[in-house]
Order: sequence, then structure tokens, then C-alpha cells
Amino acid sequence: MKPLDATAKGVYLITVTPFTDSGALDLWSTDRMVDFGLDKGATGLTVLGIMGEAPKLTAEESRLFVQQVLARVDGRVPVVVGVSSPGFAPMRELADSVMALGASGVMVAPPATVRTDEQITAYFEMVTETLGPQVPWVLQDHPVATGVQMTATVIQRIVRSSPTCVMLKHEDCPGLAKLSALRSAFSAGTGSGEIGGEGRRLSILTGNGGGLFLPEELSRGADGAMTGFAYPEMMVDVCRAHAAGDIERAHDLFDAYLPLARYEQQQGIGLAVRKHLLAERGVIATPTVRKPGPKLSAADIADIKRLTRRQARRLAELG
Repeated sequence: MKPLDATAKGVYLITVTPFTDSGALDLWSTDRMVDFGLDKGATGLTVLGIMGEAPKLTAEESRLFVQQVLARVDGRVPVVVGVSSPGFAPMRELADSVMALGASGVMVAPPATVRTDEQITAYFEMVTETLGPQVPWVLQDHPVATGVQMTATVIQRIVRSSPTCVMLKHEDCPGLAKLSALRSAFSAGTGSGEIGGEGRRLSILTGNGGGLFLPEELSRGADGAMTGFAYPEMMVDVCRAHAAGDIERAHDLFDAYLPLARYEQQQGIGLAVRKHLLAERGVIATPTVRKPGPKLSAADIADIKRLTRRQARRLAELG
């Protein structure tokens, strides 16, 4: 599979990890999930992210799941694998394993233990050294989940000191001004995917909860989205309309899905909502969240049914 580079655009769908009712990996549903994402127009997939329940998997389960995804994708789109870890040895082990299986790149978030600008930049210097010169990687900036605040200046320092960092997953919220600053800093490049130097380009995909600010982020220079949503076609269609210059159409499409996207981003039950919707759409066999994890109440399910009905009506009106 082609290595990830700084020209990446479009929608890299963050996948869930399907489980059976007993909590075992569901590889049959994994195949259906891959097919679903590609059928809806995803230009890439990202697995073992925060919403992929990666910390709940054993090392062997992580490799087995990635192997299943890569076999089903069969080189059709790039696959990025989350390899964040408290230690560099397990990070290197998982990264080497998934790259050997055919992954296009890996993604790394900072640990909660780094706080100062110097600690953050030093940590990512070690990430670059640990992964080696042949592994392209994605810098995940998700302060809500990690507790680590990285300014635009710090991100610039990290990227410019690491030629193998080819993409930023921008999840700071609110982060539009930060996105604008980073796009300005890393807008140069010939489009060839070459990396390194002050004039380099950086792919910037946004990850703010199911694309909650996607139209605005695209207008600020984002290259697309790297996030999850039970209706990935929304993100695909919004990106396509925006790229075609039909900004109003992009906003109209986004608005039709917004109430359900917002509901899916609730702290605590968001993953359970997404898995419920995916099960309802026939993508995964069960909505099981591996323990410890939330379960939806009857009232939650009633809310979801109402929101999906209203969404269908808005889409029909939009045409």
C-alpha cells in the first residue's frame, strides 16, 4: 500500500472496533464495516483510534484487527493505525507490525504526562526516532482526550523537526484560528508529497466530533476530515460540495445531519450511540461496547429514533 504523504485529502473514516455480544472481536462485522466505509466514499480509514477502544484490546487483538482491516481493504485506500502508547517500546513494536502488514502510516497522540512546550517537543522528537525514517506518521492534537495543550507554534516546531510527520489530525475545539495559522504555515509545496524543509506542505484533517465544524474548517484550509460518524456520507458529500465550490450546498448538507451528529458527541455515551446507529444500519452485528463501557437507556434510543426520522425528512427536502 502507498505510504501516507502530505498530499492526503478527503475523508479518513475513524472506525469503531466491532465486538460480539460476549465482547470478543467480531471479524465478520469488521469486513462489513470496511465495505460500508468504502461504499460511502471514504478516501482512507483510521483504526485503533480513541473511539476504536484501542486501550481495551490486547496487543494480539490489535494486530489481528488491523490485519483483518488491511486484508479487506486490499490496497484500495490508505489505512492509518493508532499506535499511541505510554512507552516507546510497545509503540515501536505495534508500528513495525502494522507497517509490515501494509498500513500506510501510524498516528500518535501525546501522553498526559507531558505538559510544557519543551516536554511536548522533546517527546515527539523521541517519537520520530522511535518510528524511524521509513514510517510516516500523523500528529494527533486532541486536548479534550489527552489533556495536553499544543499551541500552533509548538505544532510547527514538531512538524519542522520531523520530516516523517506528514499529517495533523486537528481536534482542538474551538480551534479555527489555530487551524488558519497552521494552514498558513504549511501551505507551501508542489503537491508531490515531498517532505522536509521550511517550505513543506502538511496535510491537515479535522477531527472535531463527527465533523461538528467541518464546513468552517474546510473554509479555513483543512484538507478534509479524519473522524467518525455513523453517517460518513455526510462528511464525504460536504467535502465534495466544498471542493466543487458549492459552499452553500456544503452547509445545507451539514445542517441536515447536525442534530444527530451533535447527539452522537455526548460525553460518556457517544460511542454507544454510534455503535447503536451502525447496528441499526446493518453495518455491525451488535452495538456492544467492550467493558467498561456505557449502555443506552430506553430514553436514549427513543431520542435517536426521533432524530433519525427528522434527519431523513430534512434530506428529502434538500433533494
